[in-house]
Amino acid sequence: MTEITINGRRVQCRSESDTPLLWVLRDEFGMRGTKYGCGLAQCGACTVHLDNQAVRSCVTPLAAAAGRRITTIEGLAPQGDHPLHKAWIAEQVPQCGYCQSGQIMGAAALLRRVPRPTDAQIEDAMDGHLCRCGTYPRIKAAIKRAAAAEGGA
Repeated sequence: MTEITINGRRVQCRSESDTPLLWVLRDEFGMRGTKYGCGLAQCGACTVHLDNQAVRSCVTPLAAAAGRRITTIEGLAPQGDHPLHKAWIAEQVPQCGYCQSGQIMGAAALLRRVPRPTDAQIEDAMDGHLCRCGTYPRIKAAIKRAAAAEGGA
């Protein structure tokens, strides 16, 4: 058994150590907000935080998370009141919504590192987070709104 902490709760995992963290979160613990996109760490839909660093959970084995803190979209702000949640709504970012949890988790990691990012820093940090609906201008606007509203997240 592997011990990890998910959204502040210490848990024991039954999954094999080479199981991708994405499947542990979704199948073993019912955390369905983290999405499967490509399975190759290319799209960002599966982004979670591992000890406050954004990682692609589809290629992160459970063994890499042993004894560490994982934050999923459900744990970012359980009441849905994170500055990014509010900004996403205000800027009307989601269309289909499939990529949004990964986008928000990527943006949250950026704002933790850089409370007031420049356009270039936003573009660099969000590179590799794919949105088939093409809401990139609204995503950037939402990140800037969240940064301005809270001085970073």
